[in-house]
Order: sequence, then structure tokens, then C-alpha cells
Amino acid sequence: MKKIWNIFSTTEKISVILLAAIVVVSILAPILAPYDPNKTDMSVKLSAFCAVHPLGTDHLGRDLLSRLMYGGRTSILLAVIATMLSMLVGLILGVASGYAGGWVDQIFLIFTSMFQGLPGTCVMIALVGIFGASVQSLIAALVFISWADFSRIVRLEMMQVKGKTYAVCAKNYGMGHISLILRHLLPNIADNLIVLFTNRVSQAILSVASLSFLGLGVQPPTPDWGVMVNDARSYFYNNLHLLILPCLCIFAVSWSISTIGEGLRYYIGSKRDSVKEI
Repeated sequence: MKKIWNIFSTTEKISVILLAAIVVVSILAPILAPYDPNKTDMSVKLSAFCAVHPLGTDHLGRDLLSRLMYGGRTSILLAVIATMLSMLVGLILGVASGYAGGWVDQIFLIFTSMFQGLPGTCVMIALVGIFGASVQSLIAALVFISWADFSRIVRLEMMQVKGKTYAVCAKNYGMGHISLILRHLLPNIADNLIVLFTNRVSQAILSVASLSFLGLGVQPPTPDWGVMVNDARSYFYNNLHLLILPCLCIFAVSWSISTIGEGLRYYIGSKRDSVKEI
């Protein structure tokens, strides 16, 4: 970890600190939030910044700071869960295709090409519309449109490492296919999978916010950044902060994760270059 931190640029270090702060605040929201995020008080609706409500209140008198804190829990958790499930499906299919090759690989390529040709946003909206707006439908839609990209990348990585000397020797010495994959091949593509995971989480954050904004993801009154942006549409002319603050949170998390991913990509690339020189 220290080597990674030292090779990170100032921007990447800032992104790590920013993401860590947002995650910690989101996790500790029940302790840190000054109010119940769903508590309404119409007597203070759309109030400006003040000592009682540091970031003001929304159209129902709910404390904006508290809702922003709790909103991170929902948005980040859903993005991570959806990305992990997508990666699991893509990993299984990509490893099977890349390792087996032949007709298995050909069928896999045809199958994934069909999925990659689908317009992602339209498919997500259609799926959530068919199965109803819920967290489960949101996660299922994200997995449905994401697994194919994962699997294609895993397939390429697997095709490269299975021909390496250590893999060929292990196979010649009688090591089984499953043992070879788990003990040698997967560990050697793990670095790239981590980078891929960070990039996909960043995209999933935006997708979760987009669907919630359209009313097809997280449903009110659950505190969520996308829901907050949707709620602010009718009031942002006179209360612009209702729109800007959740948008800034979405941008901050997405940018931080994406920047960290780029830093990891550079670290992995430099490590491989040093190995080649040796």
C-alpha cells in the first residue's frame, strides 16, 4: 500500500482522501447526521443556510445535510453491489471462454456481441419499467448491461496468461484445470480486475443516480442523491443549492473512484515495465 501511495500523484492522493471521507461520513451517518433524513417540518421548508440547518432544508422541511450524508450510503452501496455481481458473472463466463477457446469461445463472442450492441440506458429504463421501480430491479438492470464488457476483458486477459510458461509447465505436470485457474491464472490477472472494478463502480454511481433521477431507481422518501436531484427540479430556480449539492456529491465520488483507478492502472503498468527490464 505504501508503494502505491508513493507513486500516486497529488491529484490521486486527494481523490483517495476525498473518497475515504465520503465513505466514512456515509457509514457513520446515523451517528453524525444532526436530524432524521426523513423527518419533515413544513414550518422550515426551503430554508436557507443557518445554524440549525447548516445546508438548509428541502421542500418538505427535511434537513439537507442529513439527507446528503445518508444518500451516500444508498448510492455507493448499490453501485458496489451491482458492480460486484456484474464482475462475478463476467468473470465466470470470461474465464470459461478464454481458457477453453475453440467453439466455446466462438459461441461466447456471438452471445456477448449481442449484449454489447444493446443501448445500455434504454435497456435499463425498459427493464426497470417492466419489472417495476425498485432497488432489486435497479441492480438487475445494471448487471444485465454490464456483465458483457467485464467478460470480454476477462477473456482477453485469460487468453494471454494461459500461454505463459508457468501455466504451461503447471499443466504439463498434471495440474487440473480448476487448480490452474484458481492458483495461477486468476492471481495473475487480479491487478487488472481491480482497476476494471474501480472504473465500473464509477460508471455505476452515475447510472444509479440517473435512474433514481428518472424515478426508476431508489424511491422516495429514501435519501439518495439521484432522488434529491429529482426533488429539486421544481425549486432550483430560487434554491439552486438543492440541485448543486447532491450533484457535487455524485461528481465527487465518481471522479474520486475514476482517478484512483487511473492511478492503479499507472502503478500496475510501471510494475510490469520494471519486471520486463529485469
